[in-house]
Amino acid sequence: MLARLLAQAATTAAEAMVELLERFVADRAALVAALFGGTDPGPVTAVDGGLGDAHRGGRQPAILRFEDGRSVVYKPRDLEPQVRLNTVIDWLDGAAPGIGLRGVATLTRPGYGWCEFIAHTPVADADAAHRFFRRQGALLAVLHVLHATDIHFENLIAHGDQPVAVDVETLFHPALSPVDGTGDPAADVLANSVHRTALLPLIVIGEQGILDMSGVGGDGGSVSPASSVSWADAGTDRMRLTRGAVTVDGTTNRPRLGDREVDASAHESAMLDGFRVAYDAIAARREEFTGLARACAGMPVRVVVRPTWTYQSLLDETTHPDVLHDALDRDLALGLLWSNVDADPLLAQLPGHEISAMWRGDVPLFSGRPASRELTADSGEPLPVPLRQSGLDAALDKIAGLGEVDRQDQEWIISATLATRRPDRGHLGAEPMPGRVSGAAAQPDRLVVAACALADQLVARGIPDRGRVNWLGLELVDSRQWLVLPMGAGLANGYVGVALFLAQLAELSGVPRYAEVAHRAVGGIPRLYETLAGRPDLVAAIGCGGLHGFGGIAYGLARLSTLLGDPNIREWASTAVTLAAAAAEVESSADWATGYAGCLAAMSAVHAETGLEPAAALATRCADRLAGMLSTVDEAGASTGLLGFADGMAGIGWALHRFAARGGASYADAARRALRLAGRRRDTGAEVEYGWCRGDAGLTLARSCLAGTPDDELAWTVRLLADRPVPRDLSLCHGELGIAEVLTVLSTQSADPGAAAARRRRAGLVLDAIQWHGPSCGTPGGVLTPGLLTGLAGIGYGLLRLAMAERVPSALLLEPAPTS
Repeated sequence: MLARLLAQAATTAAEAMVELLERFVADRAALVAALFGGTDPGPVTAVDGGLGDAHRGGRQPAILRFEDGRSVVYKPRDLEPQVRLNTVIDWLDGAAPGIGLRGVATLTRPGYGWCEFIAHTPVADADAAHRFFRRQGALLAVLHVLHATDIHFENLIAHGDQPVAVDVETLFHPALSPVDGTGDPAADVLANSVHRTALLPLIVIGEQGILDMSGVGGDGGSVSPASSVSWADAGTDRMRLTRGAVTVDGTTNRPRLGDREVDASAHESAMLDGFRVAYDAIAARREEFTGLARACAGMPVRVVVRPTWTYQSLLDETTHPDVLHDALDRDLALGLLWSNVDADPLLAQLPGHEISAMWRGDVPLFSGRPASRELTADSGEPLPVPLRQSGLDAALDKIAGLGEVDRQDQEWIISATLATRRPDRGHLGAEPMPGRVSGAAAQPDRLVVAACALADQLVARGIPDRGRVNWLGLELVDSRQWLVLPMGAGLANGYVGVALFLAQLAELSGVPRYAEVAHRAVGGIPRLYETLAGRPDLVAAIGCGGLHGFGGIAYGLARLSTLLGDPNIREWASTAVTLAAAAAEVESSADWATGYAGCLAAMSAVHAETGLEPAAALATRCADRLAGMLSTVDEAGASTGLLGFADGMAGIGWALHRFAARGGASYADAARRALRLAGRRRDTGAEVEYGWCRGDAGLTLARSCLAGTPDDELAWTVRLLADRPVPRDLSLCHGELGIAEVLTVLSTQSADPGAAAARRRRAGLVLDAIQWHGPSCGTPGGVLTPGLLTGLAGIGYGLLRLAMAERVPSALLLEPAPTS
């Protein structure tokens, strides 16, 4: 079979090259006139082939280089989409003077065409870099409204101060998901937003590395997410197939200033300005733009049904010697394309055509026309099951929906996705709030009013659909990369945490709409449970933790069942307890955020709140595991690496100390052991961390319940926490309100009045910071996000704790209702 594949590859490559040269000879005079200004460039000196995916018989783009140094790009497909985009760019130049986007000069022929060669050239200065990103924002608006996708880093070239889209075969790209959506309104909105263009950060995380595939990404030196196969010692008798990570070479999509690449995240304001100008110009002349879109109705466009890397990986894997002994073995390997398509007739008709193309050595290609719902395979055969909506209809819906609210929603997605490219400070607190922040001790009613203002923002940002509401948020995934995602169910970063804040505020303020939105926010729980049925792998991956796991979900639902008075939510809490128990059976971490300590605290609270006996039983099992782990720790030689509350000994000790009140002396001994370990200090040279999650505030809170902790030590720490500047980050996790939470707890535990006075003064500073600088979140750049741990819901909940700690249990400490 190897001989067959080699002969086929050689034949198609030769035929494709002959076709290219014959087309060049036929078109040479027209090329000179259209693309070289009438000046002959001399003879061809080189043909650089293999510059893209092979489609339809091994045909690939190529660059023809000429004697005088000029070049031209050959593309073996219809170039009408590029011509139509040029027309739209010319229109925008008149509708929005000052943008000045650049198109690509093109010579079209039936089924193929020629484009001018766009060189990657640097920007001259910082002003040119600003112009580049302003234009990129305008280009984003155009591509968004034309319902484009796949504008990744290989399809864009930075030509001085011009971002040039050089491969736009996916304009008017239809959606392949059900017309009635995924069931998650936030996921549906993201899939239809500016993010779908792939021009904004599109970050893929894998075992090998992290790579931004987008038009602003392609960072040189990045490691590909997955392993790739390659031939080592090719051309020798030691030739063999190897597998490993691949480092991305420098790309041509990003502007260079001197010897460095300029990052889009540093020019967010320029991108937003360009986007806003172009968006508003299109909205103001909507009818004209609709006419431009309708003129594209019959042009051929590509429909991407799977990521191209899926095909490339399969083609590589199925040339392994192990699957070349028998054609059946290769067929079985390619049969992976049949996975997970049976339930969808539209997708189920694709794999047969995909496998046929891959047997020919091609990357499968499907095409259509913007106004049609018909898909065509690369053989030219129309497929029987139509698309659910044409790409043109989707674009026309988008044009009709242009407006100020939609634009602001898109601008948030731009800011949030660009924030994912900024360096992450982890759980270190942010730099101080700019300017002077002052404020008198805040009265409870002012704090509640401020919380209501944040709740109103959350209600306005919520995305409703068929009885549900959800949000888009920034989430730190695997503790290493921020991503813009639809909120999941988690307490820390999910809709359960947002609902808990809204329901608690409804109970205090008497405003019914907060309770209504809270109720709708958890409407996705039954569907989540359906998804998890029979999937122990997913249950184990979610885990049992108190912040990021079923422990936190159970806690949030238990509190909501009380606040909203809904017995159905109590049943959902009971199911979450069962899932937490299943997750706890798998080896887990010991910590508060993701492991047994948080599960112990959450289950204790769930039992107190609801009386569910399985929760009490699970709490005891978690406590036993923690005590067992601690019994083997040598305190003298133990590492001091993880001391914090969220992920270290402080949280473990706190959970065991609280449980010991009903569990007995053995748990109290284990708690003291953990808390003594948590009392160790970090290296004096390390950056000071004040926060609740990993800093001095959380360590002080844990140490406060250890008998024998000197009062002067606690008083000194209270002064340290009280006298520092207000940080930009106001969040619960590692920001101001997490530290204020510790002062709140200490003020109820200690006879020293210092903590209570500090708490009142910090409350006033928080209100002043929100008034003058807004509710800055615990995200890169302080971008607004809804969640409880790092976002608006947590800031609002922190304000409620400062206002009425006696009525509002601590969500950070997973406390039950005060009357429980």
